[in-house]
Amino acid sequence: MYYGSEFVAKAVREWITAVGAKTAYIEPGSPWENGYCESFNSKLRDELLKGEIFYTLKEAQIVIENWRRHYNTVRPHSSLGYRPPAPETVLWPAAQPRPTPPTTPTVAPRPIMH
Repeated sequence: MYYGSEFVAKAVREWITAVGAKTAYIEPGSPWENGYCESFNSKLRDELLKGEIFYTLKEAQIVIENWRRHYNTVRPHSSLGYRPPAPETVLWPAAQPRPTPPTTPTVAPRPIMH
């Protein structure tokens, strides 16, 4: 098995050829040819990364996940008529499934001391 981006790229090109698909060539350093990624990267950088200092990987994961949730479920997007792409849904209490009671106790019984 080969690893590394050049080997992965080769395998992806071979697969694309095998399935009969074609790729769009994007000139390196041409952000106007890849507007979706460049727009997202710009927003991520401007709205989050420029204003944060992460001291641990866990802190970065939590802060970035919170930003991602806000970006996808709350923040209005102009291309969608100022609606979020994946708004949060709310289940009413009656619609939520009720948990079934456990058949065995969840806590081991206290040992008896003699």
